[in-house]
Amino acid sequence: MKAATKTQTDSKTLNGLNKDQSKAVTFGQGPLLIIAGAGTGKTTVLTRRIVWLIEQGLAKPEEILALTFTEKAANEMEERVDMLMPLGYSDIQISTFHAFAQKILSQHALDIGLPGDFKVITDTQAWMLIKKHLYDFDLDYYKPVGNPNKFIHALLRHFNKAKGEEIRPDDYLKYAEGLRLNSDSAEIKKKARKKKTDPEASSGLQIDAAEVARILEVANAYHKYQKLLLDEGHLDFGDLINYALKLFRTRPKILELYQKKFKYILVDEFQDTDLAQYHLVKILALPENNITVVGDDDQSIYKFRGASISNILKFQEDFPRTKEVTLTENYRSTQKILDLAYGFIQQNNPERLEAKLKISKKLTAGTSLSGKIEVLHAGSVYEEARQVADKIIELAQSEQLNFNDFAILVRANDSAEAFIAELSRRGLPYMFVANRGLYKKPLILDILAYLRLLDNYHESENLFRVFNLPKFKIPDEELIFLSQTARRKAVSLYEAVKDSHNLKAQDLLRLLAKHAAASRDLPVAELLVNVLHDLEWTKNLIADSAANVENRSLLEQFYRKAQKYEEENTDRSLKGFMAQIRLEMEAGDQGELAFNPDAGPEAVRIMTVHSSKGLEFGCVFVVNMVDQRFPSRARSEQIEIPPPLVKEILPEGDAHLMEERRLFYVAATRAKRFLFLTWADDYGGTTNKKPSRFLVELGLEEKIKKAPPAGEVFFTKQPPLLGLKTKLIIPDTFSFSQISCFLHCPLEYQFKYVYHLPLPGEAQLSFGITIHKTLEKYLKHLVQINTLVQPDLFGSKKTGQVELPKKELLEKYYAESWVDDWFPDKINKEEYRKRGIRYLDNFFRKFSDDPKLPKFLEKPFKLRLDKFKFVGKIDRGDLNPDGSISIIDYKTGAARGKLSSVDKQQLLIYQWAAQEEFKEKIQSLSYWFLESLDDSGEFLGTATEIGEIKTRLLKTIAEIIETTQTGNFLEADRRTQHAKECRYRQYVV
Repeated sequence: MKAATKTQTDSKTLNGLNKDQSKAVTFGQGPLLIIAGAGTGKTTVLTRRIVWLIEQGLAKPEEILALTFTEKAANEMEERVDMLMPLGYSDIQISTFHAFAQKILSQHALDIGLPGDFKVITDTQAWMLIKKHLYDFDLDYYKPVGNPNKFIHALLRHFNKAKGEEIRPDDYLKYAEGLRLNSDSAEIKKKARKKKTDPEASSGLQIDAAEVARILEVANAYHKYQKLLLDEGHLDFGDLINYALKLFRTRPKILELYQKKFKYILVDEFQDTDLAQYHLVKILALPENNITVVGDDDQSIYKFRGASISNILKFQEDFPRTKEVTLTENYRSTQKILDLAYGFIQQNNPERLEAKLKISKKLTAGTSLSGKIEVLHAGSVYEEARQVADKIIELAQSEQLNFNDFAILVRANDSAEAFIAELSRRGLPYMFVANRGLYKKPLILDILAYLRLLDNYHESENLFRVFNLPKFKIPDEELIFLSQTARRKAVSLYEAVKDSHNLKAQDLLRLLAKHAAASRDLPVAELLVNVLHDLEWTKNLIADSAANVENRSLLEQFYRKAQKYEEENTDRSLKGFMAQIRLEMEAGDQGELAFNPDAGPEAVRIMTVHSSKGLEFGCVFVVNMVDQRFPSRARSEQIEIPPPLVKEILPEGDAHLMEERRLFYVAATRAKRFLFLTWADDYGGTTNKKPSRFLVELGLEEKIKKAPPAGEVFFTKQPPLLGLKTKLIIPDTFSFSQISCFLHCPLEYQFKYVYHLPLPGEAQLSFGITIHKTLEKYLKHLVQINTLVQPDLFGSKKTGQVELPKKELLEKYYAESWVDDWFPDKINKEEYRKRGIRYLDNFFRKFSDDPKLPKFLEKPFKLRLDKFKFVGKIDRGDLNPDGSISIIDYKTGAARGKLSSVDKQQLLIYQWAAQEEFKEKIQSLSYWFLESLDDSGEFLGTATEIGEIKTRLLKTIAEIIETTQTGNFLEADRRTQHAKECRYRQYVV
């Protein structure tokens, strides 16, 4: 095993590390297993190791691959590396497994027969795909007559689990066919003839035959599903890993390319990998095996999504030369909490690394602070929630904790309701962190109710809900009278309201008619912005409050959903969008939520234990610690993989109980100082709940006294806490678009970048996005067909000539990329559409004269600008024969005599990024004006010009931060010169 060749002791990268962390960071070449207990600084070790490898000359930034499981973890790793490296992390590949595989496949799809423009679909989209083609599947057992959709989710989970274990459809079908042939063998038939003399044997054979038929049905369904995906040009998430593996195994030249490219591979949360993901990194690490994996078997809590704990247990067997480093110094919790968690997890021996490798994983606290572990026992779930709220108020006052220091951890999302209700009733700020439930949020329910009315005025339940919105609120007595009238006359509420003289009711009917008419012509995203404006939702979300902070985020996510629907569908109407939402709900999809628990206002976090992984809090409440809730009841998969096909090495003992113990271990080790375990006797139902067996295993059962059900619900109004103010988040990352927006209109910046509200757009912007997307797709296809890996070489063809895709492809991509929003009328839209065809014709003629292979296409960059990060994308960078780059951007207009200062600044920023981050030699900067065949003329910025731009950017950033801190966006807007009246002042004046 080779050691690093350069000195290590003088590296600032090692500052602040303990002995074991330093040992892990400075390990040289070969396989390395880092067993990192909770709170021992694994992210610090991983990021420092990346920087150390670069510092020591063992690898260039682009020769390092770091893989993790969530976007949040990948972003955190990027941020840490970025802060440690003076000029950013440049070309270090830090991503999730699926994003990495998707990037590989997008570059080499044609090499294994995949469509170059494949689309990755979600679980819900896969459900809708099967439902649409359900009767093409030869299903019997898994398609009940009364509920044919019942097993779609179970089948999809099964297919995903099979892909995680690298069980291909052909392998599954071969196994099933083998079973069928065996069941039809002469020996089986002979035994079957013994039916009269041996009825028990006959019965067993009938069960066997039925089971074979069931397995064959599943195998055929798996095979059909995979064929359906390919026919539609789709891949699911499991396909990304499996097709990447197929690419590497069947195209050795491509595998060799990436093995040479990535000299060092690092894997975070290794205990959460499935077999396919493990095989992917194993094959990439060959032949040098410079692979570092970081994990903790005691924190493996994702068995339900295919994680294989056997991977971490098997790593040393697969890599005999593995160096093992165990991190045991904890920087988070008190020793009392660590001792409780360590003693508890011993129950999982001998199926733990500690027992198998004969190592010590006992964590020692790096803090001497005192803490507290306490069991809170209540009579009912309502009293349990009250006790939690009381304890939060008590500790906030006595320990000077803020609300961000508190977390309430539940085993399942539906257990959070009592605690949400109590905190809301007490006026305590909270944030319910969940990854599902967008369609259940009150704001989104209100919006959906209104949108449904635009398709059918007579949906009385939706009209009733809309009448409870502030803008249309009418006296309860009048609404009840209208409802009674509708029932008495056997008409809809809408028909009853038509005869009402209430001004608010008439205003609602007027807006419904206006928006219903608009819905026939406008795409859904544009219609939604108009609805939000007319119903004053946008205006009502301007005030800063905890509720508005959450609602602005929800509204942004719903608006992005509408935009994404438009991008993926030719029918961009409201009717089509609502039909998709109905299908999603039918599939059991509650709407994906993207909450960042670290962001937002000061508030108590309520979340599942799974969601808390990787987080820490001063005080943690693990609630509902009762039998059948935590640990939860074991539920077997509806469709199990046949044992002969299972490749994972399964642990001995009760696998579900061991995973539940690991889940509690994760929950307990989120706490820094205070850990409260709460339970109640009465959760509804006829019998009392027993305390969790975990409380017994912890030795806390002596402190628990059983009590009869409280049988009481308290509605006493508590005085709300005063002085709770929200603070706007001060950004540390900026872009040219952001800064330009602030300089142009501070109020637009506030609504767009601070509040993230959906805002009206412009036809010119929609058209510009369309052209840019079209050219990006065309040029990506150009790169793809010119970099197919040949049998004996990489890169473009030996002739050196660039093969140009046909012009018809431009027209195809133009139709696919068309953004249908914000055109004032159909005539204007058609004029733009024709203009785009002309522009693309001009582009094709100009590009055909001297085609070059782009090295950059929408290349993202991240630069250090003083203490801030400056981000953006370089549209296009063409590779010249001498290795230099010509940077090109497009303008959807005619050439002007002289570039504006803003246009010139944008190209100079691209030059700065290409030179500083990507270390490229820049030959020229230019714009292509697509109205004609002209360009702006080539130029190149000087160091002085780029320095001046940096100074101007920092000056504007300082103004943005000051304005955000004071909230004086209106005052800043009044100081700004507007070409015409600011359209955003209507929301604040």
